[in-house]
Amino acid sequence: MRLSPAIVIGAFALAACGERETAPTPAEKGSAEVATSNAVQAAPEVLAAGELRRVCQAGLARIHGQEPGAITVESVQNGVVRASWRAPVDGGRMRADCRVDNDLIVWKPLDLPDETLVRWMNQSGDPVIRYVLDGDTITITQTLPDGTTDRADLAVPAEEEAR
Repeated sequence: MRLSPAIVIGAFALAACGERETAPTPAEKGSAEVATSNAVQAAPEVLAAGELRRVCQAGLARIHGQEPGAITVESVQNGVVRASWRAPVDGGRMRADCRVDNDLIVWKPLDLPDETLVRWMNQSGDPVIRYVLDGDTITITQTLPDGTTDRADLAVPAEEEAR
């Protein structure tokens, strides 16, 4: 009878040792947070081609430190925007593909000398890029892997999409 309390306490201790969920990383927290208000339109499931062009133009501009007007949209095929801009260092052209998954902007650099770097930037160590459409203004929010965020409101009028 003396062992009964020890067995019960031991059973509770072992039950508490089960699998635990790991705490989300700051980037995962950022990807789980969605800020919306009555004044701001939530991201639609599928963007029309013109909106997709504008969102990718704004997203790539913010990611690469450019003005949206400096990003030239070359094509849109199967939900993927191909864009280019003047390289700031040597004056050549930088190119990337861009797609939108719900409110996330996912991009892929092109024409890099190391083919292993030509991949969609949606892995655990990559920044999380979100957008919100509000008329001609597109809000881009980047959440870096260390949890810091950067937010910018960029004006990308519909007439610029024809570039």
